[in-house]
Amino acid sequence: MFTSTGSSGLYKAPLSKGLLLVPSALSLLLALLLPHCQRFFVYDLQAVKDDFQIWRLICGRIICLDLKDTFCSSLLIYNFRIFERRYGSRKFASFLLGCWVLSALVDFVLVEAMWYFFGIAAAGNLPSGFLAPVFALFVPFYCSIPRIQVAQILGPLSITNKTLIYILGLQLFTSGSYIWIVAISGLASGICYNSQVFRLHQVLCIPKWVAKFFSWTLEPIFSSAEPATEARIGMGATVDIQRQQRMELLDRQLMLSQFAQVRQQRPQQGGMINWNRLFPPLRQRRNINYQDGRRSEQQASPPLEVSEEQVARLMEMGFSRGDALEALRASNNDLNVATNFLLQH
Repeated sequence: MFTSTGSSGLYKAPLSKGLLLVPSALSLLLALLLPHCQRFFVYDLQAVKDDFQIWRLICGRIICLDLKDTFCSSLLIYNFRIFERRYGSRKFASFLLGCWVLSALVDFVLVEAMWYFFGIAAAGNLPSGFLAPVFALFVPFYCSIPRIQVAQILGPLSITNKTLIYILGLQLFTSGSYIWIVAISGLASGICYNSQVFRLHQVLCIPKWVAKFFSWTLEPIFSSAEPATEARIGMGATVDIQRQQRMELLDRQLMLSQFAQVRQQRPQQGGMINWNRLFPPLRQRRNINYQDGRRSEQQASPPLEVSEEQVARLMEMGFSRGDALEALRASNNDLNVATNFLLQH
């Protein structure tokens, strides 16, 4: 389960931190101190096609020349850093690289289609910057992060934890004349890579030796220290921020707890914990016909009282109330064990 934002800053997200600092700093440098060098970073597909300036496919698709695009894309990268913490830096970098390469091909197709069908020449007016992979990240954002309603307005319309991210993406989508071409190519490449079409995730990926090299050289520079404690929440904080901070703190605690349990169980079992030995799968329990039949309510032991706060936490992570109640009762109100079981089944 994922949260859209969090309170851990850039902890365990060195690549996201690098994408925030380096391109933004270069964009400011070009805009304020070196405006005469901006021509080398123009994303001009016409020059690529006519003059074979292949280097523009790299230089023109890294640094934003518009400071508004730099600001919006930086905010989106900061919110999407959750994927790097969950997938790992190598898988996250492979996704960005694959979408960056695929989007260049889709850009060519869309530009040529516009010229062929409508006679519109947009090859020399595409916006520069690391924009297509940012739009591609909306695909796993839409598929992987659950919606948590924060408020409801105008009847059926509701504000969720993802609303502001979509609004920010819409702002970036409407910031230029032909940025919609880059947005469509980014979304198309994100769908193709996320759906593993033609095994693109295996072809366009970061090799292990490259990941180890950058992990050894650049990760110490861009790494962030783990927060000592969760930041205190002020009176003006929203309920959504409080919920996200609690969920992210719980997520870190669960990972540490699971790692400790695996280390304890591995010498005995030789592998991961077999949760089915603790209690049967919840989703199969309802369909099992016990041979002894149902026990009467007088003979059955009274159900274990569970904490509504723990039930609410599990429901915020996307589980149903029934599964949350059964998991807490079966684990004797141990929130860590119950959450680990629900995540793995």
